[in-house]
Amino acid sequence: MSAATASPQQTERRLTATDLWRFGQSTPGELVRGRFINMPPTGHPHGTVEVNVAAELQAFVKQRALGKVMCGEVGIITQRNPDTVRGADVVYISHERLAHAQTDGYLDVAPDLVIEVVSPNDRWTEINEKISEYLDCGVRAVWIIDPRTQRVTCYQPQTEVRLYGENDVITAPELLPEFAVPVRQLFG
Repeated sequence: MSAATASPQQTERRLTATDLWRFGQSTPGELVRGRFINMPPTGHPHGTVEVNVAAELQAFVKQRALGKVMCGEVGIITQRNPDTVRGADVVYISHERLAHAQTDGYLDVAPDLVIEVVSPNDRWTEINEKISEYLDCGVRAVWIIDPRTQRVTCYQPQTEVRLYGENDVITAPELLPEFAVPVRQLFG
């Protein structure tokens, strides 16, 4: 079977972001240093949190015409040679950054904010690897939302990690001035 028609997991050579895009969306997964990693679908608690945070963010960003909010395993190229393409649950990208992105394929420009919702099968070593990749490629903030503990952990380059519990209000003054949402609302 040729590489153009093989599924990502059937090929032995290192893949590129272009190869992964060519394979299409038939198999959910990520490209990590040129190797395809199959990822099972998420459960309904994950989906509920994902849509809640995307809706809150979308309403805020749209009202102020700041950029775009995207969700549903948005492909972000975090490394090249070998390529890594991560699938983020929710992203916000400003108009300024989006203007520099390619018009088709995965995001080749770092979004301003990446939000990952923790699934039961996620390992913290892998989550921490993703956080580092996102920040290293230029993402301004990463939020890790854990439905089990009902906490949000916020990471930014060269700042202290901020932890928000279910009774707190999450803000992002450096990134989204005036944005504020009760953490509890993300899990409802």
